[in-house]
Amino acid sequence: MRIFVTGAGGQIGSDLITTLRERGHEVHGSDLGPRPERLSADVPWHQLDVTDADRVAGVLGEVAPARVFHLAAILSARGEQIPLVTYAVNQTGTYNVLEACRTKGIEQLVFTSTIAVFGPGLPEYAGDDVPLRPTTMYGVTKVAGELLGEYYQRRFGLDFRGVRFPGLISATLPGGGTSDYALFMYVDGVRRGAYEAFCRADSRIPLMYMPDGLRALVELGDAPRAKLRRSIYNIAAFSPTAQQIADSVAGAIEGVRITFAPDPTRQAILDSWPRALDDRNAREDWGWKAAYDLDAMTADLVPRVRELLARTPGALDGHH
Repeated sequence: MRIFVTGAGGQIGSDLITTLRERGHEVHGSDLGPRPERLSADVPWHQLDVTDADRVAGVLGEVAPARVFHLAAILSARGEQIPLVTYAVNQTGTYNVLEACRTKGIEQLVFTSTIAVFGPGLPEYAGDDVPLRPTTMYGVTKVAGELLGEYYQRRFGLDFRGVRFPGLISATLPGGGTSDYALFMYVDGVRRGAYEAFCRADSRIPLMYMPDGLRALVELGDAPRAKLRRSIYNIAAFSPTAQQIADSVAGAIEGVRITFAPDPTRQAILDSWPRALDDRNAREDWGWKAAYDLDAMTADLVPRVRELLARTPGALDGHH
């Protein structure tokens, strides 16, 4: 199958492309910048600004993929610094990609949504259909993206489906998300032997290890449409407190010291999200099940972070 990935230079994109290619697909990547070095040089790459409607339609018309994974977005913490740009990329960009799928006859779009669509006042265990009252521009645009995709499905017959990701953790450069404190416990734990987290020790949000996140996207894309009772699905793995993550890291990195100094802005975002996600619909409809819990992730991630830092010693400097 020929597949197109927007926003492929980000935290998920390169790994997703590699995963899809391993499954025998022809995959085209796109982003504002050039092809990331960690991607194979034979991956077809398109420099693409999703806010440019004509260019989006032109590239998708030319490539003519059967499936689009739409990842292009500005994340929560970064999005609060540049809300107008975030609106343009996340909102107008999603509209442009949906419209190009409609006009160019592309059958399926897989959308990446997020726990940032939720807001305060929810039950600790949040289901798919709770009220969505996000407190960030990132969350607002992702709610609108979910609704817009469902509109395109009803109105034009586009096969639109998506997952609401928890905070994703992988041995790559974080993209300015509010869950980055979790990854930096590993990165700075390896690199410096210490990390001061920007959240309280009792902060608890849903998290997921990247291999599970990638598998969720691929499996949802492949699921028979007839089995799907909805378009957007919560997916869940584990929901540790920040202290529990710190304890897991300490078990894998001898002598590491993790302290907490909450940043009011980012802490407020964390406090607005549910502590755990109810993903029973994903489990029932397309057999979703996470493979990694917290300690299994730690065991796999620490060696990968060591390898990343050895390979690119300055790569994560200044990212905090």
